[in-house]
Amino acid sequence: MAHLDVMLDIISLRAHFPTHDGLVKAVDEVSLQIGKNERVGLIGETGCGKTVLGMSIIRLLLPTTRITGRIIYQGRDLLSLSEEEMRHLRGGEIAMIFQNPTTSLNPVLKIGDQIAEVIRLHRGLDKEEAKAEAVQMLDAAMIPEPSKRADQYPHELSGGMKERVMIAMGLAGQPFFVIADEPTKGLDALTKAEIIKLIRDMTADRSMLMITHDLNAAGEACNRIAVMYAGELLEVAPAQTILSDPGHPYTQGFVRSLPSLGLHPIPGSSPSLIDPPKGCRFHPRCPRAKDICKREHPPMISRGKDACVRCFLCT
Repeated sequence: MAHLDVMLDIISLRAHFPTHDGLVKAVDEVSLQIGKNERVGLIGETGCGKTVLGMSIIRLLLPTTRITGRIIYQGRDLLSLSEEEMRHLRGGEIAMIFQNPTTSLNPVLKIGDQIAEVIRLHRGLDKEEAKAEAVQMLDAAMIPEPSKRADQYPHELSGGMKERVMIAMGLAGQPFFVIADEPTKGLDALTKAEIIKLIRDMTADRSMLMITHDLNAAGEACNRIAVMYAGELLEVAPAQTILSDPGHPYTQGFVRSLPSLGLHPIPGSSPSLIDPPKGCRFHPRCPRAKDICKREHPPMISRGKDACVRCFLCT
């Protein structure tokens, strides 16, 4: 599914971690394109490799990580850039909104100073200009009394407010590409809805990869959804297709597990990333698995316009 105007092209990416128990195949042969001004949701259960994929893009993994493949951004392979070149890109052209703002924000620095630091680093403004711009970013993030909030410390803000600060900080360097890692995690329903709308509005003219286990959030914020399981992609399709006509049995189970559809969980648990099942990695939990699913690893196949699925049952 080639995009005419590709912002980011992930090609056969692997990110493996050596451990005492064996090699953890957190990301295993993942290929994914994200177009300019396109928002893609990356969904899957906890531990499937979603965050590792995001961290691979901005190269914030441990030095011991064995990473291969290509990540082409604006014609440059991010995996071949020097660390100094990556530092210029991080927070500037490519930004990450980290999960858990309580631990990501510096507790001893005022909110405005933390955002201003990003602005000075990536946009070259002086101290006063950066501070004024930080207040504007807080205002754009729909934070009331932005001048007052800029002089507060993280512990003085609610969880929802801190998430808004993280979004403002992530966008302060005016990035072209944004990675949002679990931006709605731990928020109540009302605050979650507000954050989703804020993300959608503030990334309207940017490309985004939104990492989440919340399928509803991805459906509301994103144009397209990629479904990840045990280190690989199982399905990629327009958001509406994933929600209304999912192809892979795992995606179907994920949709059925939504509270609005009765909260029917997928039986079993995610497999080990050290020793994933042979054949289709989902077959031990799949109610429709056939013999071929246990023997052979299914390739990604086309499933109509702009959709593909890794499943023998869809051929």
